[in-house]
Amino acid sequence: MKIYRRLIPCISKEIIRHLLAESTVEIADGHRDDAELDIASVLVNYLNDEDQLNQDAKDILERRGLPFEKFGMVKRGLAESRNMIIGDNAFDYVLEQMVEILFHSGNFTEIFAEDHDLKRIMRNTIRRYMGVDAQLDKEVRGRLRHLREGTPDWEIEYEKVIEQMRHSHGLS
Repeated sequence: MKIYRRLIPCISKEIIRHLLAESTVEIADGHRDDAELDIASVLVNYLNDEDQLNQDAKDILERRGLPFEKFGMVKRGLAESRNMIIGDNAFDYVLEQMVEILFHSGNFTEIFAEDHDLKRIMRNTIRRYMGVDAQLDKEVRGRLRHLREGTPDWEIEYEKVIEQMRHSHGLS
């Protein structure tokens, strides 16, 4: 699941806005900002856990002298030992955590929708922000039309341009 930390406040604000617009939740007076922070905390916690998992996997590779090709295997093993959901199921896991926070936070006074309806609203909102990578990729590929894809020159230039684009869009 790829979400840029810089976009988390926008995502949480938009999720709350959509939940309120569809009358699925009621927020205690004066607690809208806190409700947004509740939603943001789920994303931040997941990204922090994922960053720690990546770092620990890299450390294991280094300590054991394993090639980087083993990174995915080591990461999956660590995730399993920590009962952390990664990969294709991570998105559903994060949505489940967001629904849980709605019920456990004191900032939400009423919840009027079923879990699946809440998840649908959140999923649609988050997906718009997850598409940022696809949009950047399309834009970068357009800029690199003069190079043949798959060549070493293309790969080097792609990484350089995508990082510049992320930086110019405030995503790095």
